[in-house]
Amino acid sequence: MDVEFTEADDGQWEEYDALASRAYGQAVPDITRLGPYADRRVAVRGGRVVAGGMGLLVPRWFGGRPVPAASLGCGCVAPEERGARLAARLVSERVRAVQEKGAVLATLWTASNRYVRRLGWEAPAQVFSWTVPTTALKGSAAETVEVTHGDSAQLAGVRDGLAGRWNGPWQRPQWWGSWQQEQHPGLETYAFAEHGRDPGGVLSVATKSTPDGRQLVVHDFWAADAMVADAMFAFLGRHHGRVATVLFERTSLPPGPLLHRRLASVGAATARSWHPWMLRVLDPGRAVELRGWPAHVDDELVLDLSAPDDPGSSRYTLNVSGGSACLTPGGARRGRTADVTLTSGQFALWYAGGYRSPAAAALAGIRGEDSAIGRLLATTADREPWLADYF
Repeated sequence: MDVEFTEADDGQWEEYDALASRAYGQAVPDITRLGPYADRRVAVRGGRVVAGGMGLLVPRWFGGRPVPAASLGCGCVAPEERGARLAARLVSERVRAVQEKGAVLATLWTASNRYVRRLGWEAPAQVFSWTVPTTALKGSAAETVEVTHGDSAQLAGVRDGLAGRWNGPWQRPQWWGSWQQEQHPGLETYAFAEHGRDPGGVLSVATKSTPDGRQLVVHDFWAADAMVADAMFAFLGRHHGRVATVLFERTSLPPGPLLHRRLASVGAATARSWHPWMLRVLDPGRAVELRGWPAHVDDELVLDLSAPDDPGSSRYTLNVSGGSACLTPGGARRGRTADVTLTSGQFALWYAGGYRSPAAAALAGIRGEDSAIGRLLATTADREPWLADYF
């Protein structure tokens, strides 16, 4: 009996909630918490729900602009249905549904990277959490930076202003704050501002019990500059005398050596590698049009782009000029070799600013002259990829 994919009604979603608890071996509260805000999809065989998942339609910052996107989460397949590629079919159906609702990008967190890579997804960055002794963060901070206990909703504008400096963060919806409080009871938010100025930093922390005692967990770390970042680290170092360690969650720290610059001794921080976030560009033309671009770049490149379900490739011309860009099918140089050849997964990684050099792009399999690859990378290299939101 074949599987039917459908938008879940309330009864089917309750059935999927029970299925997910069985498949994951534990309850998945977000299925009911976030269900009202999501596109809910299930796979049904013989009247029985056998798989499902949700898609949250939340814009993401790319190039300094919010781009319509969907975040896929809480997906699973019944244990007795695994091994028949149902997961891949389900992801494709969920993508189709959110694309029909306006998403031009899709993201997800998954430990099963191989099968989604075959579908055109790619991981723009490695993801780590960091555990640091509290004493390693102690130190002086500029006396001109003031700390105030804030409200996450009131600081949303500050956070969005800082999020636009990166490629990937959510333009967080209004329900984000209450959802985080449910997920992390006791979560507190602090604002950091130089005297007489608007806040330039937002820090959200909670405490949890571990076998070694209490631990301070950082969920949000947004800083406008080094002075504010140092003040935030110093605040964590003196936050609570009985907290032995500080855990920076997998999404909390931006890329770069921000934490290591603060530490006085090598090896003070312990890293844990996590499964990465994956990105797929659903509509390349619209995604390029809606994204922000460096104002100083003025270039034209011919690209050959291959899709996961197409053994051939499609030719496009990328034009970037004055902070805008367009990607049009074909090109004036039809019949000639493209400047750069890349897969849809490589296109997604480039879109997110994930390639930092032609050498890195060549190692990933992008084909073209170094000069042409360098020109392509220059169009998105002004911002680094960072998904600061776990869902």
